[in-house]
Amino acid sequence: MDIAAIITAFVTLFVVIDPVGLAPLFVALTPGMSEARRRHIGARATMIAVILLTLFGLAGENILTFIGISLPAFRIAGGILLFLTALDMLFERRTERREGQSADHDHDPSVFPLATPLLAGPGALATMILLVGEDQGALHLLVILLVMLVVMGLSMLFFILAGPLSRLLGRTGTMVVTRLLGMLLAALSVQFIIDGLRGTGLYAMAG
Repeated sequence: MDIAAIITAFVTLFVVIDPVGLAPLFVALTPGMSEARRRHIGARATMIAVILLTLFGLAGENILTFIGISLPAFRIAGGILLFLTALDMLFERRTERREGQSADHDHDPSVFPLATPLLAGPGALATMILLVGEDQGALHLLVILLVMLVVMGLSMLFFILAGPLSRLLGRTGTMVVTRLLGMLLAALSVQFIIDGLRGTGLYAMAG
């Protein structure tokens, strides 16, 4: 595997996972939490995402085929789950729970939606399947997994830097960003659903 292929794999995973774009979203999903709590959630989400991406890199296509799930269906399901999270952000239900007696201590977005479908979403999982499938060699597989680990390490770094960003924004700024990102997340979820429908052929028939 040459350097150009490694760079291509890195750029592809970096763009699909988008660690830079996830940093403000991480702030919106962990408002009012301590730095230690944020680091714990970020580390847990990253670790779970690494496990999922590795699993799908090794046997993703076989797993989906065995269960009887197509990649388009996987995209549609991820889009629906993201849309529910977007509604939560748009209508400030998360803020209302935080200001209650104890709800904020129980809130943990590390598994959903951080680990999946934001970090290890349909796009990232499908990308791992495609990148690994380009070559059946063990060295190629190892390189792809190492590239994925580098991208996930960068994701964790941006999660750590999200704390100072939260303090800079303040409560009002965080609320504004939460609403804005809720809109963007809703649009992203709809795009996931459209991509899934296009993959099934239903979108083309409807058009």
